Amino acid sequence: MPQSEIEQRTLRKVSWRVLPLVLAAYFLANLDRSNISYAALQMNHDLHLTAEQFGLGAGLFSLTYLLLEIPSNLALERFGARLWIARIMISWGILSAATAFVVGANSFVVLRMLLGAAEAGLVPGVLLYITYWFPDVLRGRAIAIFLVAAPVSNIVSALLSVPLLGMNGFAGLGGWQWLLIIEALPAVILGLVTAFVMTNKPSEAKWLSEDEKSWLQRRLDSEKITQTGPKPRMWQTICKPRVMALALIYALRNVGAFGITFFLPQIVRDLGLSTTEIGAVNSVSYLVAVIGMVLWARSSDRTGERRWHLTASMIVAAAGLACAAWLGGSQWSLVALAIASIGYYACPPCIFAISPSVLAPVEAAAGIAFINCFAQIGSIVGPYGAGWLRSETGSFQGAMYFMAGCSVLAAVIAALIKAPNTAPSSRQAIHQPSAARS
Repeated sequence: MPQSEIEQRTLRKVSWRVLPLVLAAYFLANLDRSNISYAALQMNHDLHLTAEQFGLGAGLFSLTYLLLEIPSNLALERFGARLWIARIMISWGILSAATAFVVGANSFVVLRMLLGAAEAGLVPGVLLYITYWFPDVLRGRAIAIFLVAAPVSNIVSALLSVPLLGMNGFAGLGGWQWLLIIEALPAVILGLVTAFVMTNKPSEAKWLSEDEKSWLQRRLDSEKITQTGPKPRMWQTICKPRVMALALIYALRNVGAFGITFFLPQIVRDLGLSTTEIGAVNSVSYLVAVIGMVLWARSSDRTGERRWHLTASMIVAAAGLACAAWLGGSQWSLVALAIASIGYYACPPCIFAISPSVLAPVEAAAGIAFINCFAQIGSIVGPYGAGWLRSETGSFQGAMYFMAGCSVLAAVIAALIKAPNTAPSSRQAIHQPSAARS
């Protein structure tokens, strides 16, 4: 059978069996992580939370996420993706629903930190899981499809927020409480489904024929960096200059991405829009980000070029935020924020398409977890910094300039990274060993 035929057949099966489940998991994770931004439209008033207190709680989610991310990724390698990802989803669903019953700033912060602990390891775990199934030439696209769940969930969250907040007073609960409860339940259900249907690795895939398993494993093996000598210690992996650079870029990206995610509904409300208009405007903004993200990853995969795609994504994000801040109260600032969203969501697929090329297989779990773990620093700084600047200045303009500056710094670092070209034209036959990557 010609190689092209078995390649297409195998990767088509893998795509349809692997991606829908992890896409749904990340969709629900992002929904339950960021729906607090819409709940805040009522919750902050009911609980008497300031912008700074809300930003602190939103950001401290990432502190426990950061502390437990690497241990969680190592646990996934030990216990298998099926059981560990199922455990993550069930526990975060329960805690997300419990957030509906917080009574003040302290309990809000505690529940957000518990939610971060429960969800820790999902993203790097799935990114590692994708490397078990997808060759390098398709990995960037697979990661983009997985990560596209974030802006898609933001679209759905924006649209659902209007009717759910409208349930205010039903059965004695606030609309923001119903929003948190109803959007948490699917995570528990999907966690139970995952425990039964997810496949840990190609060798266990009953839905692949033996020749398909053999082809896929040879293809993945041919792309691995050959490791000589003893297994490197974790600190040796995370201290690699390019690993540190990718982690720093991701952290700087998260300052802006998470600052915008948690405060976008309030930014739009400050322009004088109603709750219904906020939902509609935000859904359009994230729809633009979805389209831009997929096209960006497709371009990167088609050309095999990673570094300048990564650099350009951060330049676009910085330009969009700076323009939004400069435009101030003008509704044209919404267009600029949509442009910034394209850059922010185009960035992660580039980062995680580069990372396997700088990590040996034995380093992948710790290396990918570290990149995502370190990035959580930006996820803390962004929401808290935006909230603090809003409280101090009375507007979000200073916060947007700050986030734009972080994105500029990320672009500079990205431009200096040495990333290998993985253009499809450079692929070798599967039976031939690929050149070693440094």
